[in-house]
Amino acid sequence: MNHGKGESVQTITPLMWAEKAGQSLMNTYEPHMLPPQESWHYHQGVFLYGLYRLWEHGGKDEYFQYLKKYVDYLVDENGNFYFRRDELDAIQAGLLLFPLYKNTWDQRYLVATKKLRNLLNTINKTSEGGFWHKDKYPYQMWLDGLYMAGPFAVKYGQLFNEPELVELVMLQEALMRKNTKDEATGLYYHAWDERGETPWSNPDNHCSPEFWGRSVGWYGMALVDILEDLPVSHPKRNELITVVQELVESLVGYQDGQSGLWYQIVDKGDRSDNWLETSASSLFLYTIAKGINLGIVDKSYAEYVEKGFEGTIRDKVDLSAEGQLSLNDICIGTSAGEYAYYVEREKSSNDLHGVGAFIMACVEIEKMKYLI
Repeated sequence: MNHGKGESVQTITPLMWAEKAGQSLMNTYEPHMLPPQESWHYHQGVFLYGLYRLWEHGGKDEYFQYLKKYVDYLVDENGNFYFRRDELDAIQAGLLLFPLYKNTWDQRYLVATKKLRNLLNTINKTSEGGFWHKDKYPYQMWLDGLYMAGPFAVKYGQLFNEPELVELVMLQEALMRKNTKDEATGLYYHAWDERGETPWSNPDNHCSPEFWGRSVGWYGMALVDILEDLPVSHPKRNELITVVQELVESLVGYQDGQSGLWYQIVDKGDRSDNWLETSASSLFLYTIAKGINLGIVDKSYAEYVEKGFEGTIRDKVDLSAEGQLSLNDICIGTSAGEYAYYVEREKSSNDLHGVGAFIMACVEIEKMKYLI
């Protein structure tokens, strides 16, 4: 990859890479023009929450101000804003509202937060109480959904003393695990259709047939972010820790030995049309590094994180002479499907899925280096 001139790549710390990634998009887009422009969407939410994590770790105030401008463009003085009322994806960007409210005490952020929380009262559910991912995907639970709503709901439940909301998240995770986990590999299928009526539905388990990298990554990120806020005394905390440990153990078994990255379809790296995908790799690095930082994943796994991070910088990053970063080979937004559908998805550069995950991974890797 072309890393430009100036600083030696070896001297750039994970935190500096995070800043380069963040600054590159901030230099490209006004906050409300982040794609899809002028909309409340998890694409922007993932990138902007990465900026929040960067700011939280001692980053520049401009990161906080940038995400604030995004929210302020969409949320009016009374806390009103447009968001889709029929999908879990709408909730994820609500993670931005907590630090905004905490640092400004502006009531409109609180009102907006409550609007998103109330979506959980009306979204459709399976017969077991699992959230449909979207109304247009009836009776389907997707791994993505646990991240889109889970960390937000746990934070909200803790902040506003709604323990039943935390328990609702615990139920969603348990159902996701029950219905999508493959015991042979320790991986999780992307989606599950309760009625088994979708074209991709396996007649035996009603799951989509593949372990799509980014969906497994969303699940891993959800687990460690939930554990970050889950009370130490919670009766299911140790169970969830075990889930993380088992997932990490499975993931490192599928890490590409040469690059340190992971494939679009995690367990089929031997196929010539499969490819090393950047957003999933970043999410896996985040999950493992954060697990180490939380003290729930053994420090010996740091070597897998370091290998993956080095491979990402070496193989997936272009850095211009002016310092503009391009993060490559990120899968665009993707539904559930079969093998050919996933491997034929378009690859993009600086897609917000990947840049947000990369920034968050860099922050956790920076923290991890102080522990090993």
